[in-house]
Amino acid sequence: MQLSPTLELAMNLIRRRSVTPDDADCQALMMQHLEPLGFKGESMRFGDVDNLWARRGTEGPVLAFAGHTDVVPTGPEKNWSIAPFEPTIRDGYLYGRGAADMKGSLAAFVTACERFVAQHPDHKGSIALLITSDEEGPALDGTVKVVETLEKRNEKIDWCLIGEPSSTHQVGDVIKNGRRGSLHGYLTVHGIQGHVAYPHLAENPVHTAAPALDALAKTEWDQGNEFFPATTFQITKVDAGTGSNVIPGELTVHFNFRYCTENTAESLQQRVIDILDQHKLKYDLQWHLSGEPFLTERGSLVDAASKGIKAVTGRETELSTSGGTSDGRFIAPTGAQVVELGPVNATIHKTDECVKAEDLDTLSAIYEEMLVRLLVE
Repeated sequence: MQLSPTLELAMNLIRRRSVTPDDADCQALMMQHLEPLGFKGESMRFGDVDNLWARRGTEGPVLAFAGHTDVVPTGPEKNWSIAPFEPTIRDGYLYGRGAADMKGSLAAFVTACERFVAQHPDHKGSIALLITSDEEGPALDGTVKVVETLEKRNEKIDWCLIGEPSSTHQVGDVIKNGRRGSLHGYLTVHGIQGHVAYPHLAENPVHTAAPALDALAKTEWDQGNEFFPATTFQITKVDAGTGSNVIPGELTVHFNFRYCTENTAESLQQRVIDILDQHKLKYDLQWHLSGEPFLTERGSLVDAASKGIKAVTGRETELSTSGGTSDGRFIAPTGAQVVELGPVNATIHKTDECVKAEDLDTLSAIYEEMLVRLLVE
């Protein structure tokens, strides 16, 4: 079978067992294709994480492709119908860990650059790639550190195209032009441990906290807006107790907000504190902000993506801010316009992860269209 350059590169990337935070030389493989095009690669290693900043050109505006070479663990490989790191094309689909999330996108962008530079060697501005091996993990030494480095030397990204698998049924039917914020809370409610037969000598934190947790679960935090659904609150972990005859002395509760631009992390924190205080709880509360919400409204980047999809596929695209977080949360605060456009996401993180083989060539063509619209026209 004759493979397209995009499929060949995607399969070579999938063969590398790059489970977070191991890059497994995927970035070096990409640079083998990019360096002959005039890209200058800069390796940035922080902790156990490999990052790549590759740029062609020295002037603005800068169109950067952001992505990750790391993949999630496979789970028991016996549950896969093919070996997860032995890419296989079967019935028109490319199977392998990372096929959809997101080695297929990486390959599509590299081959789009190869064709674009061949046709437009004197394009305006710069093309860049920001690639990390820490997107699927803690995300502490990946994109966020590269962005900090770029900011310190005043190197700005104007447009950022992230290759996350955004599509639902067909390539390009959905692009993400924003994401909700993610705020984690870690609550410890203090009581007095005692014997279940002598409750008057103890104070059960499960009982005292239950009304407050009920109030938090029933609170309407906002109604969303035209770009985002309403903010949601979810309890993710509850833990208390040491035995069947012991009233626990402590209750721990973990919870998460996925929040829209109608709230801030600070406003949500204060409202939670107010509810806990109203119920007169004795507690400690810690917070972790994974990312603030961001939104790229219609403009040059969204238009380039929408028109590129239309030109290649003939279909209209839907703008969406649904789903989890992405590394766009680190890039958008710098002032960059950010969109996510990648393959169909139906099998990401699953066994037998796959993507329709021809979709990667379609995606590469869309990326090339976007390069033309932003850096030539």
